[in-house]
Amino acid sequence: MSADAGTRATPHQAAMAAASRNPRTHVPRHVSSAHVLAQVHGTSLIGRFNAAMAVRITKIVGTMYCAYVFTLIALVALPAAIEQGTPTVLVNWLSSNFLQLVLLPIIIVGQNVISAAQDARAEADHETLTALHEMSKQQIEILEGQNKILDFLQKRVQS
Repeated sequence: MSADAGTRATPHQAAMAAASRNPRTHVPRHVSSAHVLAQVHGTSLIGRFNAAMAVRITKIVGTMYCAYVFTLIALVALPAAIEQGTPTVLVNWLSSNFLQLVLLPIIIVGQNVISAAQDARAEADHETLTALHEMSKQQIEILEGQNKILDFLQKRVQS
């Protein structure tokens, strides 16, 4: 965000701008799903409502309980498909009713499990990389101190 646009930069944005001017400066940051929600639907009232509604529906549909309910719903149409007696009707029931209804929540549950594992790894990686970054900054300070000492000693020897 720029000051020209009439908006104030966040502390993180200011630090990132300073880091872009000095390549030896790095600002570690942690990006979570909350940070990117505004990018999907925007920050308007309708955008926030749409994002919240999508998350709520996904949390409801993405449960094994929903998969069980959808299985029962699909099984309601099975007797009519069997009564027709043709393989085409049975395949149609299986593909359009059963698989679509049941697999949707199961796939969402699987994605949630995978996502939770990825989020945990990302959090651990962020903590590790932040610690390494702090250690690197300390090492640079030590090296700069040693350079000052070496410069001082070299000047003393030359005198």
